[in-house]
Amino acid sequence: MKKITIDPITRLEGHGKIEIFLDENGAVANSYFQVPELRGFEKFSEGRMADDMPQITERICGVCPEAHHVASTKTLDALYHVEPTPTAKKLRELLYSAFYVTDHTTHFYILGGPDFVMGPDAPVAERNIIGVIGKVGLELGGAVINARMRNHHVIELIGGRGIHPVFGLPGGVSKSLSEEERKEIEEIAKDSVEFGKLSLKVFDDIVLKNKEYVDMIVSDAYTHKTYYMGLVDENNKVNYYDGKVRVVDPEGKEFAKFAPAEYLDHIAEHVEPWSYIKFPFLKKVGWKGFVDGKDSGVFRVAPLARLNAADGMSTPLAQKHYERFYDTLGGKPVHHTLAMHWARLIELLNAAEHMLELSRDPDITSTDIRNIPDKTPDEGVGIVEAPRGTLIHHYITDEKGVIKKANLIVATVNNGAAVNMSIGKAAKAVIQPGKEITEGILNRVEMAWRPYDLCLACASHDLSGPSPVPIYVYDSKKNLVNKLSSN
Repeated sequence: MKKITIDPITRLEGHGKIEIFLDENGAVANSYFQVPELRGFEKFSEGRMADDMPQITERICGVCPEAHHVASTKTLDALYHVEPTPTAKKLRELLYSAFYVTDHTTHFYILGGPDFVMGPDAPVAERNIIGVIGKVGLELGGAVINARMRNHHVIELIGGRGIHPVFGLPGGVSKSLSEEERKEIEEIAKDSVEFGKLSLKVFDDIVLKNKEYVDMIVSDAYTHKTYYMGLVDENNKVNYYDGKVRVVDPEGKEFAKFAPAEYLDHIAEHVEPWSYIKFPFLKKVGWKGFVDGKDSGVFRVAPLARLNAADGMSTPLAQKHYERFYDTLGGKPVHHTLAMHWARLIELLNAAEHMLELSRDPDITSTDIRNIPDKTPDEGVGIVEAPRGTLIHHYITDEKGVIKKANLIVATVNNGAAVNMSIGKAAKAVIQPGKEITEGILNRVEMAWRPYDLCLACASHDLSGPSPVPIYVYDSKKNLVNKLSSN
């Protein structure tokens, strides 16, 4: 048996590798997406004060600390049985909307977009943000940098810091917003809406008008029929901060809808000996292995899943693009993994629109920003939609608020099974007997997981430090025949 290893896989947060095994004829027999680092945050949170968790858990990742900070803060609300004030809730959502704009911008233009802008087979030296700017022009490159910089400024204005915010408290937030700050945020939100519209036009011009790319998006190699999960509001519209978790089946029919505190009734976790991440599945369907279909409990999260799980977007411009998305790709639900890039840009516009709405809300500058907890802490669950998908925090404490047990199910872990399936299917499609296995071929395998926007920094942690993740290819006798690595 021949073995191919991709190590490290590129353009992600964290480290991982792909092992591909070929049979005696040179066809793909099996593949594994491996995370070789040990998860540790849940364990070393034990014995810490629950009030410290919004600062502890956001150190899990420097790319999406806002997601962990807000999820943790919502968990403290539940733990202390206190509701945040209306203004506090809106301020949290305002920061979170700015975070979504920055994060989705990062993924599309820096991590995922180069495969389409430069082409999946372009030289590695060109298939990056520098190549993207060179192709689309300095003006758009400047707009990307500006969008990220200004929205991080919004995060800093509200959250106290541009990275690792410090504003979340049980029952509220630590700082109100001045009228001057509100006006500044309103202007940034207006520009963010225009940037969202521009990004969707870029996708239209470069991807949707390219038949080769569209054929690749809808091809069987990048298609899996799974369940989908995401937060929705009371109208079943996409919501990133609050609401209930909704699950639809591969036909788009509602399968479950539950409050955060009920997540253990619906989600279980499977483990494999070859990876340190767990593989969540729908408990009421069961674990059937790394297979898709209605009889398999595998589900997906992230932008495509959120759009599939919802009945629409919460803002008008994003709703129009949502409708076009499904009209173009054949109706709901869409099962094409690469379509996640398009869904991500629709969410970017949605977040910018919501940011603008909140910046104009009369309550946003109120000084009524916290309800002080007065109940004994015990147990709490908080769920938000990280850009990469559904993020669950669950803490159990003693009567003094000291953590006895913590459970974190992050978006990348929720997608763990689906990522393995996507990599395996793509590998079988692009690696053919007798065909040279080039870097471009291996990149097309990586393209199967890249839309998920993996955050292995969130999914796993090695207390001794990170290790790079390569792709290795082995023959039927287990001899190494190919390796893709930065080492």
